[in-house]
Amino acid sequence: MSLIHPSPEFDHAVAAVCHGTATVEQQRALNALLRGNPVARDEYILRLEIHSRLASDPDLFARDLADAIPLPIHAEPSKSTSRGHRTPWLLALAACVALLFSVAWWALRSEPGVRKGETSKAIAMLNRTADATWQQPGEAPRPGGPLEPGWLRLKSGLAQIVFYSGARLVIEGPAELQLISPGEVICQSGRLIAEVPPPARGFQLRTPHLSVREHGTVFGVNVGRRETELHAFKGQVAFQSPDSATAQTLPEGQGAVVNGPSAPRLLPAGPERFASLFDLQNKSSEAAVLGHEQWRAAGTRLDEDPALLVHFEFEPVDPLDWRLPNSSRLRSPTADATIVGCQWTEGRWPDKRALEFRNVNDRLRLDVPGDYHALTFAVWLRVQGLDREINSLFMSDGFEAGTIHWSIRNDGVIGLTVIGDAPGQYQICTSPPALGLNQLGLWVHLAGVIDGESKRVVHYLNGRLVSDHALRIAPPYRIGVAELGNWNARGFPKGDPFMIRNFSGAMDDFCLFRRALSGDEIHRLYSAGKPQPEAARQHQN
Repeated sequence: MSLIHPSPEFDHAVAAVCHGTATVEQQRALNALLRGNPVARDEYILRLEIHSRLASDPDLFARDLADAIPLPIHAEPSKSTSRGHRTPWLLALAACVALLFSVAWWALRSEPGVRKGETSKAIAMLNRTADATWQQPGEAPRPGGPLEPGWLRLKSGLAQIVFYSGARLVIEGPAELQLISPGEVICQSGRLIAEVPPPARGFQLRTPHLSVREHGTVFGVNVGRRETELHAFKGQVAFQSPDSATAQTLPEGQGAVVNGPSAPRLLPAGPERFASLFDLQNKSSEAAVLGHEQWRAAGTRLDEDPALLVHFEFEPVDPLDWRLPNSSRLRSPTADATIVGCQWTEGRWPDKRALEFRNVNDRLRLDVPGDYHALTFAVWLRVQGLDREINSLFMSDGFEAGTIHWSIRNDGVIGLTVIGDAPGQYQICTSPPALGLNQLGLWVHLAGVIDGESKRVVHYLNGRLVSDHALRIAPPYRIGVAELGNWNARGFPKGDPFMIRNFSGAMDDFCLFRRALSGDEIHRLYSAGKPQPEAARQHQN
C-alpha cells in the first residue's frame, strides 16, 4: 500500500491513527510518506493537534500533554540484522521520534497566550527593607517587588516605598498604610518620612487628623490614635485638618501637633525623633552583608551532603576564567562547568556575583554522568523576560532515554520533561502559571523534584509547592552533557526558531541532588538564600 498527499486515502489513514484503529499497512504507508513529504508532515501534525485538543479536557491537556497526544507511527521492522539493512530502519525510527516530539512541542507551544492583554496594577515598589517583619495575609512583600493598591501592615523594622510618581516613604513598624494610587497614600498609624520631589507634584498623604499635599519637600509624620505630629525637615509643608476650611503652612524646621478642631500646637521639628528612619540605608546594607554571610555558612554545610552532585555558588572567580567551579565536596566524577558567553553581574547581594544571560549564545556547559532514581534541581533566578515560547533553565542535550528538560514557558508555566526509553515515550509535567509579570526583575527560587520511587514530579517556587504530578516514566534518569540557560537541540533541523530556547536574565546558586528533597528541605534552601532575610517569620492576620 502506498499513499499520496492530498488524497482520500491519506485522510482515512490519518483519521484511523487519531482513533487508534490504523492497520499496520496504513502505518507503514504513512511512515513512508511522512519521511519524504514535508507538506504531508505539516498537515499530519496539524490534524493530530486538532484531534488531541477536541478529544481532551482542556485542563487535563494543559497539565499533562503526554496523555493527549497519540503515539501512532511505528517503524518498519528490520528484515536483516546486517548493518547495511538496519540503517534505513534506524533513520525511519529517528524520523518518527523527531516527528512525535515535534507534535508534542507544537501542542506545548500552542498553549501559551494566557498573558494576552495582561497588565500590572502596581502603583509603587518596595525598594529596600531592614529587619522588616510584615503582618500581611498571604506572601509578604519582597524588596524590589511591585505594590498594588491596598493595605500594608509593617509589624516591626524599616521599609522604603517608592511610588511611581517619584515620591518616597520610609516607614517604621508598627505602621499601617493604605496605598491608594501613585499620588496618594493614607497612613492610619505609625511613623514615616516622606520625600516628595518636584516631579511628584500633587502627591497627597493623609492621616485621620490631617492631609498633606506638597512637592519639593521632606517631612515626617508620627500618627497616633488621637493626634498626628508633622515635622518639616526640608522646604515648607502645607497641611489641612478635616475640620479646617483652609490650609496652613509649616516653615522648614517647624513642627505641629494636630488633634482635631483645636488649633495645631507648634513645636520645633525634631529629626532626632526619626533618626532610625534616616539610617535605613546603613541598616539595609548591614542586613545585606549579614544575609550573604549566613548564606555562605549554609552553603559550606550544604556542600558536605553526599547526595549533592553539583553546586555552583557563582562566588568570586577571575572574570577572565571560563570555568565555573563546582563546590560540592563529594562531587566525584562531575566536572566544573564551562562558561560560554554570559557576563558577570551583581547577584542577590551587592558583593555577590551572578552570571547574566543576554544572548542566544550564552550558556553553561557541564557533564553529569551516571544513572539515578531521583533528582532535585534548585536555582536562584532573576528573570528579565520570557522572550521565547520555551525558556531553558537546565536541559540535557537532545532526547536520549532518561534525560531531563527543565524550562519556563512564556506564560510563566514551569515544565519538567522526562524522556522514556521507548521511541516516542516521554512525559511533560507543567505547573499552573507561576511566574507573573510582577516577578520579572526579582530574585526568585525555583526547584523541581523527580522521584522515581514515589513516582512524583513536584514544582516549587520560593519554597512553596506549586504543583504535584504522578510520574509514569520509570528510572533510571540521566543528565549527561547538559546546559544551564540554553539548549543544544541535537537532532532537530537547524534554523527552526522554535528550537531557540535561551534564558534571558541572571542565575545565582544552582544545586543538583541525586535524591528527592522534601518540601521542608526545599524551603530551607530558599530561606537560607533569600536576598534580604527577614527578622522573623511573617505573620498572617
